[in-house]
Amino acid sequence: MKVYIAGKIWTESEKEILERIDQLCKKLGLKTFLPHRDAGFAKSIKDAPKIFKADITDGFKDVKLVIASLDGLHVGAGTAWELGYAYAKGIQTIGIKTDESPEEGFEYLSSILIASTPIVNSFGELEKKLKAFISENQK
Repeated sequence: MKVYIAGKIWTESEKEILERIDQLCKKLGLKTFLPHRDAGFAKSIKDAPKIFKADITDGFKDVKLVIASLDGLHVGAGTAWELGYAYAKGIQTIGIKTDESPEEGFEYLSSILIASTPIVNSFGELEKKLKAFISENQK
């Protein structure tokens, strides 16, 4: 099963969280699509169509789950778009917010995001959700 890992990618700590999610997924036997690794970065606005194709058109092929890092004072625009796209396509989502609870971050998270995406607060909780997802989807 293929998992799409969404989140902000502009700082080393943001990339580290995404790579930690990637490692957990691989440990559980899941294939992953990690945009900064698999699609690269846009160096200028001219790269936007190429990145969209690599990230969304190609990256979402055969995806069964989107995991999104929601840490920080706001959800990245791309991350929010990817979660909405997954929802519209009927793809399950899980958010992970380790820096505060969804209740504490309510003003930074959208009500729509909170209502449409289960959010966990730790990698331990994420692992439990992933194991349940794998079990449900092997039937």
